Amino acid sequence: MALDSIVSMVVPVLFAGVAVAVFLVGDRLRPESWRHEDEESGHSFVLDLVNMFFAAVVAFVVVIAWQEYDNAHAHTVDEAKALIEVHTAAADLPEAEGSRVRELVRDYTAEVMSGEWAVMADEGRLSAAAQERLDKVGAAVEAVRSTDPVVVAARTDALDALDTVFEARFERALAAEYHLPRFLFLALWLATAMLLCGTVLSGVVVTRRSVIMTALFGLVVGGVIIAVYQLDQPFSGANVVPMDAFELAFTRFEPGE
Repeated sequence: MALDSIVSMVVPVLFAGVAVAVFLVGDRLRPESWRHEDEESGHSFVLDLVNMFFAAVVAFVVVIAWQEYDNAHAHTVDEAKALIEVHTAAADLPEAEGSRVRELVRDYTAEVMSGEWAVMADEGRLSAAAQERLDKVGAAVEAVRSTDPVVVAARTDALDALDTVFEARFERALAAEYHLPRFLFLALWLATAMLLCGTVLSGVVVTRRSVIMTALFGLVVGGVIIAVYQLDQPFSGANVVPMDAFELAFTRFEPGE
């Protein structure tokens, strides 16, 4: 790990040295017709590269964060739909066992919404209480014994749906712990620093208008940074994956539904 840290610091410095060396050597080798009397064109070229670098880094980070957020929401939908399938299949189980399974499915869904969502937001993990309730659902379905073809088919459907629930819950656990890689944040802050320094390197005269434009520019950059951090963890922060799929499923579990 120490070697990796050293390499991560040394390589950018080496590239900076290479860039300067190429620039100085190239200045001696290039034809006179390629030279410019002022530095304005060079400054513009560098600033354009900085702007492109910032835009590329932001686009890359936002796409990754949004994909993780979208996937996390898709897994909650899959889990809620599978819970509905378990609840529906339980209607064809023997009355006592079916009622028990339906009640346990309802309890698990309620626990996810009332307790587990807060645990994911605060601690970045799933709750043991919700896992315990889901295990009880699985045990109740497994305990059903019958030779009736309808009951056997319903039990099989419920177990298949439970497999989907467990799989989606596992994916939700991974999403709750997810963070963007540190090197992406490092690249983002480096690009931001280069972009903000561009206002100095551009040689713009300080006037009331240029100060206002710079402030607006800073607001935009700051908004982008905040958006990235809010998308970093799908189940934490200001932009949390909604529990709408579970809420919709829960309405299907009301007595009499």
